[in-house]
Amino acid sequence: MASEPRAARDRVTLADIAAAAGVSVPTVSKVLNGHADVAPSTRARVEALLTDYNYAAPRRAGRSCLIDLVFADLSPWAVEIIRGAEEAASAEGCRIAVSVVSGEPDTEQWLARLSTSQTDGVILVLTELSPAYRARLAAMHMPVVIVDPVGQPDPRIPSIGATNWAGGLVATEHLIEIGHRRIGTITGRPSLLCSQARLDGYRAALERAGIPADPALVYSGDFLFGAALVAATGMLELADPPTAIFAGSDMQAMGVYEAARLHRLRIPDDLSVVGFDDLPMSGWVSPPLTTIIQPLAQMAAMATRTVLALLDGRADTSSNRVELTTSLVVRASTAPPRKKPAGRGTATTARAG
Repeated sequence: MASEPRAARDRVTLADIAAAAGVSVPTVSKVLNGHADVAPSTRARVEALLTDYNYAAPRRAGRSCLIDLVFADLSPWAVEIIRGAEEAASAEGCRIAVSVVSGEPDTEQWLARLSTSQTDGVILVLTELSPAYRARLAAMHMPVVIVDPVGQPDPRIPSIGATNWAGGLVATEHLIEIGHRRIGTITGRPSLLCSQARLDGYRAALERAGIPADPALVYSGDFLFGAALVAATGMLELADPPTAIFAGSDMQAMGVYEAARLHRLRIPDDLSVVGFDDLPMSGWVSPPLTTIIQPLAQMAAMATRTVLALLDGRADTSSNRVELTTSLVVRASTAPPRKKPAGRGTATTARAG
């Protein structure tokens, strides 16, 4: 088979794959459908052949206008993505199916289901797929669009993001403009492109203002409440704590709020806080959160329309990377810093204990 021309490979069958792998057709079928009772070495051999020969499982005729929206996990942030995708799909008479795919077993099961489903396209949100998995999607002739790619975007795959660097810059500049000089930040996972861009924007704002960057004021998180609570606690217990914290997400800002409460600090009198996302909760908390508006629903809507355009052959592939604009909304969680009382750091630590 290895010497056959590409045209022949496009017509490869399960029997061909089984013969090349030295296994039975049912074994190949088990691999395709994500069954666990296949030896790892056999699974790897069959998957390599499926990728090499661009095997695509037969798909039922007709279009279902069903798009699979895939997350690594669900959070309040994901709700806005789902809302935007649903609205855009509904306007075109289409539907959205939400999948949560975390880890290799989940990915295997999802790909197996996808190969025999009526799904017409896929939107991946903060989800990382290996080259082998992407090759399997390509073999299914499945249009794929990525929202907030984990790493550097693949130029061959359309991706939708936001101006994260500009958002980090504007958030930090706002704090500088109202008088803060000790400004901490809590990022998302360092492996995420959006996390690094927001951190770079923060650093650029400090550099422009001539403020030395203090590594003790930079913490990595995961965009969620718990890790931000730990990070903010660490910063607030420094001998010279920050007067302001830029959180890389609104959920992380909630963790900062809780750390401030536990340390009997008032927001914004004792600590100013800026978030990122502008989730609905940011306007409900007390005090309402100053944050960066990330157009999550619009990003998802654009991704949905892009999948549909790819299906219809209408997509403009001259530029596969789009970034939507972020902006600052100022609420009540930021204010000029008060003159720091003597011994603030020591007193804060004592209260925490």
